[in-house]
Amino acid sequence: MTQNRKFDLIVIGSGPGGYVAAVRAAQLGFTVACVEKDPRLGGVCLNAGCIPSKALLDSSEHFYQARETFAEHGILTGEIRIDLAAMMARKAKVVEDLTEQVRKLLAGNKIEIFQGIAGLSGENSVNVTTPTGGMITLEGERILLATGSTPVAVPGLAFDGQHIVSSTEALSFDTVPEHLAIVGGGYIGLELGSVWRRLGAKVTVIEMLPKIAASMDAQIIRGLTRVLKKQGLEFRLNTSVTGASVTDGKVAVTLESRGETSVLNCDKLLVAVGRKPLTNGLGLEKIGIRTDPQTGHVMVDSRYRTNVSSVYAIGDLVPGPALAHKASAEGIAAVEIMAGQPGEVNYDTIPSVVYTWPEAASVGITEQEAKARQIPYCVGAFPFSGTGRARCMGEKDGFAKLICHSETDRILGVHIFGPRAADMIAECVLAMEFGAASEDIARTVHGHPTFSEALMEAALSARKCSIYTS
Repeated sequence: MTQNRKFDLIVIGSGPGGYVAAVRAAQLGFTVACVEKDPRLGGVCLNAGCIPSKALLDSSEHFYQARETFAEHGILTGEIRIDLAAMMARKAKVVEDLTEQVRKLLAGNKIEIFQGIAGLSGENSVNVTTPTGGMITLEGERILLATGSTPVAVPGLAFDGQHIVSSTEALSFDTVPEHLAIVGGGYIGLELGSVWRRLGAKVTVIEMLPKIAASMDAQIIRGLTRVLKKQGLEFRLNTSVTGASVTDGKVAVTLESRGETSVLNCDKLLVAVGRKPLTNGLGLEKIGIRTDPQTGHVMVDSRYRTNVSSVYAIGDLVPGPALAHKASAEGIAAVEIMAGQPGEVNYDTIPSVVYTWPEAASVGITEQEAKARQIPYCVGAFPFSGTGRARCMGEKDGFAKLICHSETDRILGVHIFGPRAADMIAECVLAMEFGAASEDIARTVHGHPTFSEALMEAALSARKCSIYTS
């Protein structure tokens, strides 16, 4: 049975981009429909990405601390064991609670939720195939595409969901692998590798580039590599994977490095080489929406509008880093623009975080980028070992690094490797949004003792090379 419903805005996808956009649109007076293909709202981030991975990272870090560092604090324990089922149940409860909050948020803003698979049927219409096989046609003055992304598959490494897996399956292993091999030394691979290494697996990270976390500042990459090796992760750099086969529950992975071929045997092979836009079944071609032939990204203008004027796109569907907070910011900007307001996203101040321990976080340009662009710059750095708070916690690895323009003192980038870096970076994002100079952070009184004092000290250090220093 077909039903026809009309709305000011139809949002396809309920992830961090979609649900945030839907709520903002409702606040601005739009009548809004949100279509989600999965039983639970929240998209990949809440259900199979950001949230469950952080829940496991925290649980595994607690286990590691209980086993390795409690004694240093005078806390004596008996035998430390893992109840993996309980750990997974806690993760599931965290996800359930947050997805239910999203449902209540949408309902509280009078947003109609439609469960089913959405496909564009016209410039202002969407067909929704419901789980029972029914069809609902939604009419919208505007349509916002926010369907996110999906893991990239590698030729010769077809996902089987059990032995050769994506990040989704790697969040739900029912036993700790004896040996987990990971293809890809980016954020996803390093975070999930950290989880399973802490829980007892041997972990080998295979990366075709000469370094892990390649987009980060070189100093952070060196520190991260050193600490993760110390934690027991093994790295095979400058190495590509040419194939894999499964025999008797074991995976034989064929590697190639500097012209030589070898075989690595493991229990599980996680393929984490990136994500690609999820556009299958959307019907983009039906109404002529243009996409990038190389990447598959939906092409939009500065107003997030596609070449079809009534259709907009945000988040992982469009070019840029595949980050949940980017999607949320774009969702808000897009609907504010639809409402005639000056919505905008400052792409120079989008933070990125690797949730290993210690954490790595950055915003702005790296020192390598400053050199390549021939920007005159100063660098200030300060080790966490020099802060009282880090010493008290026994967290002495890492540093805060600030890059500023040597002629104007304006902050160009900040890179933090250490405890609570993910939270500390927010101060730096705010500073850059307001065009702050290193002097502004240096003269801001930071609580003592705190980790953030390292950032203040780094700013003071940067001032030593500035032309404004007397």
